[in-house]
Amino acid sequence: GPLSKRPLMEVRLGELHTWISTCDFSPQGLLGAVQKAWNSYYAKYINVRRGGPTGVSMLLAGYCLLSYSWNYQHFKHHRWRKYH
Repeated sequence: GPLSKRPLMEVRLGELHTWISTCDFSPQGLLGAVQKAWNSYYAKYINVRRGGPTGVSMLLAGYCLLSYSWNYQHFKHHRWRKYH
C-alpha cells in the first residue's frame, strides 16, 4: 500500500524519513493520532475477554514515569548533598 497508510512497525528504516514527512502535524492530526493510539491500546490490553492486570499496570507505570519526569527538577533540588 501507500507509504502514508502503513503503520510505523511496517516502515523500513530507509523509508522512515519519507514516512514522517507524510504525517499530519496539525492539531487535529495529532489529536487523531493520539486517539488512534489510545483505541488500539484499549482494544489490545483493556477491552479483552480474559484480561489480566497487564493493561492497567502498564498505564500506571507510564503515569509514574511521566509524573517523575515532570517533578524531576523539584526532586533534584531537595536531595541530600554530601557537600554543601
